[in-house]
Amino acid sequence: MIKVERIYSAPESDGFRILVDRLWPRGLSKDKVKLDMWLKEIGPSNELRKWFGHDPDKWDEFKDKFFQELDQKRELIDQIVARAKEGDVILLFGAKDEEHNNAVALKEYIENRMKIQL
Repeated sequence: MIKVERIYSAPESDGFRILVDRLWPRGLSKDKVKLDMWLKEIGPSNELRKWFGHDPDKWDEFKDKFFQELDQKRELIDQIVARAKEGDVILLFGAKDEEHNNAVALKEYIENRMKIQL
């Protein structure tokens, strides 16, 4: 199962915890965060991240563009899918908006890909 959590919140569940932001979250010390992996390369490109700016009005277009980027990162997606087949995976993000962020979009992308593989 794939879950999404904000990295600033206390861990809500057990699982393999992956930070999926390209940038390290502000104000957090790397040695104090409960994290198993930082997969920054899977985050949206700097250009896409800046264009989106967490604007909910751009959400659908952001997802389309981000999914196109993810299509080129199959090895990284495969790493997450393999972990998800072994147990729970928690995709961590730093954004304040808990509904419109790259981790939510990534979860949707991976779950759709896993359905196709079944």
